[in-house]
Amino acid sequence: MSAAHDDYPGRQTGPLAFARRLWQSVAFRLALGYGVSVVLFMMVLLSVLYVQTIGVLQNRIDKQLMSAHNRLMNHYESGGLDRVVQDITETLSDGLNSDTEVYLLVTAAGRRLAGNLAVSRDLLKPSFGIIERQVQRDGRPSISRIRADRLPDGSILVVGRDMHDQRELEQLISNALLAAAVVSVLLAMLGAIVFRDQLESRVGAIRRTAAQIEAGDLSQRIPVSGKDDEFARLSHDINLMLDRIEILMDGVRHVSNTIAHNLRTPLSRIRAKLELASRPGTDQATLEEATAFAIRQIEELTVVFDKLLQIAEAESGARRQSFQPVSLNEIAADVAELYEPVAEEKGVELQLQMDEDVMAAGDKDLLASAVANLVDNAIKYAGSPARVVIGTRREGDAVSIIVQDNGPGIQAIERAKVGTRFFRLNRRVPGYGLGLASVTAIAGLHNATLHLDDAAPGLVARITLPRLGNMTKR
Repeated sequence: MSAAHDDYPGRQTGPLAFARRLWQSVAFRLALGYGVSVVLFMMVLLSVLYVQTIGVLQNRIDKQLMSAHNRLMNHYESGGLDRVVQDITETLSDGLNSDTEVYLLVTAAGRRLAGNLAVSRDLLKPSFGIIERQVQRDGRPSISRIRADRLPDGSILVVGRDMHDQRELEQLISNALLAAAVVSVLLAMLGAIVFRDQLESRVGAIRRTAAQIEAGDLSQRIPVSGKDDEFARLSHDINLMLDRIEILMDGVRHVSNTIAHNLRTPLSRIRAKLELASRPGTDQATLEEATAFAIRQIEELTVVFDKLLQIAEAESGARRQSFQPVSLNEIAADVAELYEPVAEEKGVELQLQMDEDVMAAGDKDLLASAVANLVDNAIKYAGSPARVVIGTRREGDAVSIIVQDNGPGIQAIERAKVGTRFFRLNRRVPGYGLGLASVTAIAGLHNATLHLDDAAPGLVARITLPRLGNMTKR
């Protein structure tokens, strides 16, 4: 029972134990896995967005550099170094983008003519493209994207852009992505814990009910919430199963008690007869009478056990695999032929009323046994003179085999009990009360229903099965 409870002796406490229990929870692992998957997908998406954004900004900077470079090269071609010096000076003093612009013009000998960069040996080498390099801009270090070109007269022209603002933007985006990742992971874990708690609260009701049933209280049922969700439907189905189990267990107890009660009387009679016959001086006739009596009683007990075994076999569904198409008309005709001498002997009129194309899937022997039980009861209880009708009927997607008599019938309050094992309406009539129980079990095996209705006068017993053509379509 300890496995069915959250609180049990020896349960570990503390953060590590709590974390271990969380990880052992399937609901927590599933929810966490889903959350992590969502986080990873989001991070990949944000990383692509980051790369694309930084790439767009860098391309824009590079285009600005190329535009400035081409402008200065055109000025050099039209006005020489003086025109380039004038352009650089005006650009750095116009107040536009002055905090990010990078320019330098030096002679072939390394003398600075214009610009805001300190002359260094690295800058005097043509770059053959745009590169990033640490330079001294207005007396302070600066990471800049620059392009250095040697002019036809040997002078060096450097055009660039300070990347400080760009780096701050990149750092801001990186920090935002990192914060989003951390928050997403925390939310995923929190969501997994909440999901686990919600699932545990629903599953816990099932586990607590299972523990109470395990303790022997078969009347317990799982509380069903008003929501029409998966757990509500599962709880409803389990409750139906528990109802069926309780009915079966009550039936087993009833059958066990009834079998013990019904066996005790014939066994006591057999014992009394045999003890009487075993006394010294008992004559041969008494011995033969005791032997015959014991044999008859044992044969009756054998019939009882055969019936019980037939009921158990039908309820197990083992013979459902061997179902074949059967004609209910053939079964009705065979049973009528079998009971015709018995009916004639008891002064009962036996009639046949059969429909056409009355086919079903089933076990012919079991169905014949069920019909024979109904006919036997009808002849036995209808009295003499009486009429018993064996009929078949086809009604839409169902077919029926019917046994009707015009005897005293069964009161409505008693009809629900007659299918119970060992229940007998009239104990003056020989029997053990297993006939209708056998019919009910056979009907259940065939997914059929047994209805007992008032024939006014008499009783009509109807076994209704799915029609073979309809079953094939399904």
